[in-house]
Amino acid sequence: MAKGEDELIAWIRSRSTSAPSGLVLGPGDDMAQVRAGAGGLLVACDLVMDGVDFDSAVHTPRQMGRKAMAVNLSDCAAMAVRPRWALMSVALPARWTMEQAQELFAGAESIAGEFDCRIIGGDTNSWDKPLVVDVTILAEPWDGLNGPVTRSGMRPGDALHVTGRLGGSIWEHHLTFTPRVREARVLSAALGPDLHAMMDLSDGLSVDAARMAAASGCGVELDEGAVRALHREVLREKRDDRSLTSHVLDDGEDFELFFAVPEHASDRVMACRKEGITCDLRRIGSAIAESGVWLKRMDGGRERVEPRGWRHFREAGGSA
Repeated sequence: MAKGEDELIAWIRSRSTSAPSGLVLGPGDDMAQVRAGAGGLLVACDLVMDGVDFDSAVHTPRQMGRKAMAVNLSDCAAMAVRPRWALMSVALPARWTMEQAQELFAGAESIAGEFDCRIIGGDTNSWDKPLVVDVTILAEPWDGLNGPVTRSGMRPGDALHVTGRLGGSIWEHHLTFTPRVREARVLSAALGPDLHAMMDLSDGLSVDAARMAAASGCGVELDEGAVRALHREVLREKRDDRSLTSHVLDDGEDFELFFAVPEHASDRVMACRKEGITCDLRRIGSAIAESGVWLKRMDGGRERVEPRGWRHFREAGGSA
């Protein structure tokens, strides 16, 4: 693939008309070099695959490239940090054309560019199997803000909030979502150290709430009425035999922010709408001392929530 690979790399390099601040060496050498700020670098990676995260029989290369980058940008939102650079490695199907490969990278560039994040390197290969894309993203704390925010700082008594709507992501939201990088920055600026814990909802509220609870050494109690109110309208158009509560808890790939603040700061969360947050902001429950995730039902009952969202190696008993 040497000739095709060189052509693709040359095309990627041609897209960079100016070097972003902090970039010393970009694509073209064996490594990229960046200048780290005083707060150090944060690094994350996500691997996405055709047949698992998207479907090349239905979705375009641009859509697939956009999602590959967006899920990494969502990790930056989860920790309220600034995305700066990305490395994008691909195993392309051998049957793909150069135009398809370029569209894949263009899709990734389009969403990265919205947050001033630049692709500075990666690797390309081809094989006789479906598309695989791996993106590694490098981020820095925002200047003057209280970051990064981890998922382990939730405390009993904290108020739990969510951005946006949940459920029904399979009907295109998982391809078109905008990572909540801007919203996370506003929350961090407004709340400071009162933003106790935060993560993005990638595998479903039932799974990710359990992860935050475990990391923080406490539990979560969700209010069923508030949970149901989070549903996307598409769920009313495409009803099945599952309840709205089930969809909101378990569908996954929402890529919204789930975060904990002390009770006294809950009103300040809602005030963030005046600071530039245009999506929904809702309180959906509280952190409790009892371990696990619980649902306070609308009929007054209470039940444990089992993590039924997306989990890799489900049959083998592993975790994501």
